[in-house]
Amino acid sequence: MWYKLMIIKRIIEDLFIFPFVLWGRLSSDSFLPRKSYDIYFFFPFFHTGGAEKVHTQITHTFKGRQALIIFTRKSHHDAFYAQFKSSGHDIIDISNYTDNKWQYWNNLIYRGILAGYIETQKERCVVFNGHSNFAYKLSRWLRKDIPQFELIHSFNSFSYIRIPFIAYYKKTVMISKNRIDDHIRQYHRYGIPSAYESRIQYIQNAIDLPQKRQRFFADHLRVMYVGRSTPEKRVHLAAAIANQAREKQLPISMTFVGDVAASLTVENKEKDVICGNISDPNELNRLYREQADVLLIPSTTEGLPMVMMEAMAHGAVIMATPVGDIPFHIIPEQNGFLFSSVNDEELIITEAIEFLHRLLSDKELLRQISETNTEQAFRNYGLPRFEQEYKNLLDLN
Repeated sequence: MWYKLMIIKRIIEDLFIFPFVLWGRLSSDSFLPRKSYDIYFFFPFFHTGGAEKVHTQITHTFKGRQALIIFTRKSHHDAFYAQFKSSGHDIIDISNYTDNKWQYWNNLIYRGILAGYIETQKERCVVFNGHSNFAYKLSRWLRKDIPQFELIHSFNSFSYIRIPFIAYYKKTVMISKNRIDDHIRQYHRYGIPSAYESRIQYIQNAIDLPQKRQRFFADHLRVMYVGRSTPEKRVHLAAAIANQAREKQLPISMTFVGDVAASLTVENKEKDVICGNISDPNELNRLYREQADVLLIPSTTEGLPMVMMEAMAHGAVIMATPVGDIPFHIIPEQNGFLFSSVNDEELIITEAIEFLHRLLSDKELLRQISETNTEQAFRNYGLPRFEQEYKNLLDLN
């Protein structure tokens, strides 16, 4: 029932939007010099983030193809721009037009501009949407013979935004088995036709594996947090755990990687290492190697965190909330530790101190977990499988 109502709402909106889309189509010839592309990638951002890192990997998978990368939202900084650029693909940023609420008519016009530009291409092409709201709104205006694909990183606002546009996507890639279950339950609640469930395809994220190195442990424990300062990441919990560990006189050091300073206390800023955003893969690898005996993930929601796989490849112990696909990969005392609660923050802090104390008092357990994680990462998380699955998905041969 809800699905049908959302389709009706979209059709009514289309009637009002059509004149702007037509205006855009009529001016699409002046958008860019005419060039033939195999793939049109639509991504929101090029700033730091796990999703953005996956997007760079996908673009690099298709090095040698003719592709156009289109950014549709204003990025906070340009941390990953160079990595997108090194894919060799053309890049345009239309966020000044598509992410401006004071001139929203430009967003509508650009739906027509891009639709007209893509449809006049003579060679076969595909459209790939990686969490771009604009691309969802564009999807309805493209011809049905142009295959469209979408990538869903988690169960979030996009899980609802996309509903009126599901019919336009040939395949939906999801990176988390738990999130697939969440979406299927959503389909049932909203009365979405079951045929769309078969369009969901699971492709696990992957990492560029580092050089294998033997890890040496000091007398103190090096703990690291890597990520953004958004509410679901709960940087404040990582900060509280570091402060509590010091209060308990546990010999630990804490390193924060990411633009998280605003979420830290004065004590954290005085006593912990705060690195800011790191876009250089070599520098991030060095930090994993030298500053991460333990990786802390206190999130309220995740898919399959890239930082978890990266840290495991360097032999770090994972200490995380049991969200997303993390429990499929972390077996307590084999790969690390899982908190018994997602929402009880006081309990998470208490358990984190207990886990740290356990590792400090049992160096053999620390060594065993480290070796297990390295082997698991090198066995399961490499890029070749990831790249082949995306090549098979888009079927450009």
